[in-house]
Amino acid sequence: KPSELPPHTETLLKTLFDRYFDDRRVKVFTGGADIAKTLTSLPFDHIFFTGSIETGKKVYQAAASNLVPVTLELGGKSPAIVTKTANLEVAAKRIVYGKFINAGQTCIAPDYVYVDEGSKAGFIKALKQALESMYPLNGETLGTIVNQAHYERIRALIDDDLVINDYETSSEKRRITPVIMDNVTFEHRVMQEEIFGPVLPILTYKKHEEAIKTLNTLEKPLAMYVFSENKKVQNWFLSEVSSGSAAVNDTITQVANPYLPFGGVGKSGIGNYHGKYSFDTFSHTKSYVRKSTHFDPPIVYPPYGKKQFKLIRRVFK
Repeated sequence: KPSELPPHTETLLKTLFDRYFDDRRVKVFTGGADIAKTLTSLPFDHIFFTGSIETGKKVYQAAASNLVPVTLELGGKSPAIVTKTANLEVAAKRIVYGKFINAGQTCIAPDYVYVDEGSKAGFIKALKQALESMYPLNGETLGTIVNQAHYERIRALIDDDLVINDYETSSEKRRITPVIMDNVTFEHRVMQEEIFGPVLPILTYKKHEEAIKTLNTLEKPLAMYVFSENKKVQNWFLSEVSSGSAAVNDTITQVANPYLPFGGVGKSGIGNYHGKYSFDTFSHTKSYVRKSTHFDPPIVYPPYGKKQFKLIRRVFK
């Protein structure tokens, strides 16, 4: 059941699957929330869902009525942490790359940057240079927002008083060029939900301990990105902050490795998949015993008397 929000993709998937697969093996269902509700109420062996946290809750509740196990790959606000030992130029390029793929509409995009206070000025300078190189204002390399409702939602998250770069919007084209917002706090509206669009807020911290303490008060994200040249600092964040997946000095590439499990934790998801982990997710390990009938010692069966207990003690002494 593909999402109905990109209708052309939905149609293409159904056309291709109907053409190349026997529908007794694979069946594509199209339609809206009513179809999804019907499907998730059925007693499948397993339900896998990727999407928003709110819809994931509904899927989980529907599956529970039939005790169907689920894998939920959801999302959340994945931080990119830029420490004082980070290579700012490389960090900026890789964050721009990971954030603005598909106009920011990926579940593992860096949702916001959490940067060391003393490194912020240098990072912003490098960030603007990376933006100009990859996404010039008059360029056409950025995708469009999936539908009008999401365009309006993302547009409402932009606080022009905090924006530090030139950007353009077009309701007709559903287009928003990259937006960088500085001096953002966790109380601002843009930090109250997963952005899932081309808007990048910048927040600052003073000490690593402060950053870790703050991150641990928030919902666990699907991904976390740590930029540091100090291995001790890298491991500190990796071990002290819970996230579904993580990358050090990079963004999103952890999801591309088929030898690594991918999935969320807490509200960012349940279970994992990719490579053999996908096979395991959709399989049940059934245990069984096969026993010969050629040897059937009577000591196994009751009634049990002193002879049996003496023999058992002797064997296990």
